[in-house]
Amino acid sequence: MLSVKWLEQPEAHDFPAAADYLTMLADPATVKKVIKKLKAGTVTHRKAKDILRAARLGLLPPDNPHVAADLTKIEKGQPLSPILLVRGDFAAGVPLQIADGYHRVCASYHTDENTDIPVVIAAVNR
Repeated sequence: MLSVKWLEQPEAHDFPAAADYLTMLADPATVKKVIKKLKAGTVTHRKAKDILRAARLGLLPPDNPHVAADLTKIEKGQPLSPILLVRGDFAAGVPLQIADGYHRVCASYHTDENTDIPVVIAAVNR
């Protein structure tokens, strides 16, 4: 079984990618606050299977071009960037958002669904 290597911190380009996605879900001022929280956040770890469940997202297949590219990186021992998450709201039925890193989560899941993935989680103040 392949072991996934991870960078200690998200890469700089992950934050603009997260902002691009989040601007489809929230106004620019809210996105700016969330990105600021993600940049200041602490890396913690969550299992690949739990991230997908909390986000209510399906597992992308290993032949998805982006997942395949990440699987190739894993096979070569290249580290992946931690995942950027926005906390959902259980009471309101709002799922977790994978702001950046959906393909990396899926690639990690394909190596082992119990893979501990480094993540930064930010909450949106309502």
